[in-house]
Amino acid sequence: MQRRRLRLGMVGGGQGAFIGAVHRIAARLDDRFELVAGALSSDSGRARASAVEAGIARSYADWREMARAEAAREDGIDAVAIVTPNHLHAPVATAFLEAGIHVICDKPLAVSLAEGEALAKLAQSKKRLFALTHTYSGYPLVRHARELVERGELGEIRVVQVEYAQDWLAEPVETGGANRQASWRTDPALAGPAGCLGDIGTHAYQLAAFVTGMMPRALSAELHTFVPGRRVDDHVQAMLRYANGARGMLWASQVACGAENALRLRVYGTKAGLAFDQEEPNALWFTPLGGAAERLTRARVNSQVAAHATRVPAGHPEGYLEAFAQLYQDAALQIDALNDGRAPPAESLLLTTVDDGVDGLRFIEAVLKSSAADGRWVQMEGA
Repeated sequence: MQRRRLRLGMVGGGQGAFIGAVHRIAARLDDRFELVAGALSSDSGRARASAVEAGIARSYADWREMARAEAAREDGIDAVAIVTPNHLHAPVATAFLEAGIHVICDKPLAVSLAEGEALAKLAQSKKRLFALTHTYSGYPLVRHARELVERGELGEIRVVQVEYAQDWLAEPVETGGANRQASWRTDPALAGPAGCLGDIGTHAYQLAAFVTGMMPRALSAELHTFVPGRRVDDHVQAMLRYANGARGMLWASQVACGAENALRLRVYGTKAGLAFDQEEPNALWFTPLGGAAERLTRARVNSQVAAHATRVPAGHPEGYLEAFAQLYQDAALQIDALNDGRAPPAESLLLTTVDDGVDGLRFIEAVLKSSAADGRWVQMEGA
């Protein structure tokens, strides 16, 4: 059955904002969304100019006004993409959920666990989709890795190693205001209490949880700030204990000189191990105990979940934008199902949602608590 394009609005993501442009590309890639409205900046002039540049018909000076006006229109938006600094995620999402509009939001979900739990309850009560853009779960081979674990190909999981290293904050680039991304991401009033931890540590945590299906039972963590004068952490390391006896380590750093976007996961079980490198997303390494390493490639694995997230034939590389677009495609499938009053298609259910965001906030809270207590072991709530 042919479907109309869903109407999408956007809050944040005006001129010069990296992630706003990424969302716009991702939303349009599979032709499931049409971007028709936006409150792209808190500055009305910049908001209008950004809307013209992005080809958005309806521009709003305020996101509250946008939520009210779009809910009242017969041709109002079906969903809103929230691409603001972290401190606005919860209030903006609340306004649109209250207006009956589906939400697609950047991570982290909110700046506190209490905010996140309130959003989860509201989304459930309103029967609206709340998707969270943990991009890396959209890669076909990440989804295939998850399936390998679920099928028992690795045996019982023993060791989980995940790391996310960057170097873009190795110097105090936030000073002077020239780098707007650095300025807000290192400001606790805008980013929340977790710097590197909230920005990329949550990605590492979510990737490990997504693939293994396991959340730590307890952790011991240390946050550190290497750049003098910086008000949030720029480095985090944590030891993880799982309920089945497995052990793990998570490392995230934004001061690792020479690292670009080095998100890597290794999982070792009693029968085999696997390794994924985000910078080489079209390959997944699988090594059985005592056997040769197998290089699995995106379009040749026998996996329905990978096929669902694959767009081009073998040998044609897919990457970050396609993974991001996969989240929008799955969101569209689920929104259609909700609007029709039916169960969403099984292939869309790997979409990361508000519940994954709450899990990420539990992780942040536990790391903050452990680090403040000089690395004391802390039990993970809900694990």
